[in-house]
Amino acid sequence: HFQGHFPERPVHPGVLIIEGMAQTAGAICIQAHGKGEKPSLVYFMTIDKAKFRKPVLPGDRLEYHMKKLNQRRNMWWYSGRAMVDGQLVCEAEISAMLAPPTA
Repeated sequence: HFQGHFPERPVHPGVLIIEGMAQTAGAICIQAHGKGEKPSLVYFMTIDKAKFRKPVLPGDRLEYHMKKLNQRRNMWWYSGRAMVDGQLVCEAEISAMLAPPTA
């Protein structure tokens, strides 16, 4: 847990749950883009409809479940769910953009 978040009742910061969703979506984008190609950069673009349902406590194991909603050219949209022991703790919609690799 993170010292000071919160001293009497430590919880995993919600922003890190969202970051986990964004990184999972980015990994899916790169994997779907094609094997054997130079990896692209993935930019986290938006977050919508984020809802935190239950606190995540020290010792909990987060699982991320992402579902592709749409893809248009280099933009990808996902709905995501974060689960602990089969229970929904957070949900959100996330968009990501694949950028060409840099030289």
